[in-house]
Amino acid sequence: MQHISIGGLNIHNVTMQQAVGRCLELAASGGGAVYTPNAEMAKLALDDPAFLALLNRGDLVVPDGAGVVLAAKLLGTPLAGKVAGVELAQNLLAPMQQRGLSLFLFGGKPGVAQRAAQAVRAKYPGLAVCGVADGYFDDEARRVSLIAQSGADVVFVCLGSPKQEYFIDAHRGQCHALMLGLGGTLDILAGEAKRAPAFFVEHNLEWLYRGAFDVKRWKRLMKIPAFLADVSRLRRTGEKDG
Repeated sequence: MQHISIGGLNIHNVTMQQAVGRCLELAASGGGAVYTPNAEMAKLALDDPAFLALLNRGDLVVPDGAGVVLAAKLLGTPLAGKVAGVELAQNLLAPMQQRGLSLFLFGGKPGVAQRAAQAVRAKYPGLAVCGVADGYFDDEARRVSLIAQSGADVVFVCLGSPKQEYFIDAHRGQCHALMLGLGGTLDILAGEAKRAPAFFVEHNLEWLYRGAFDVKRWKRLMKIPAFLADVSRLRRTGEKDG
């Protein structure tokens, strides 16, 4: 698959439809790792060679945020568009049901994964949700065993970044499933949180909407201009690959 590089971070240049198709291929062929970096994650990758290498080991790495899409454009290597992790998850459910693929929901506060499972089963009654587990645990090995024993074809890993990416990278071989790092997706599936209104999503202002209603997010949101400043430096120096 074609990809572009932002300071050495490889992002696959795919549409949502292509991303869904690739996920289904991976799930059918024994699994893989899917990462969904936004500007905050990309900034961490540029600052941390170990995290950069981890993301680049992903079988599919899609641009979750408008900041990553803008960065690619600034570097003269435009992407097909944003592929938001929550939308990728939602777009996977119907074809998973059609293909008989099973799903494990992992992450969130206690009870969230169960409520997300109920919502998924109500909308896609033929989709097998074969297991759930919250994101609060001391014994990581038990979580890995639970996922592996469930026989899941696909696992939504929603532990927040970078914890979810490190979990996927460490255990993808043991779980034999397609594992996607999806942040707060379970909260949205469960109805615990809502996405920004369509206007903000369509105009790449979802970050502004979230910040306006949660001042605690501003420290994280400041990573966006910091990342774009790094990208501007890369553009000036011509160091697209870091």
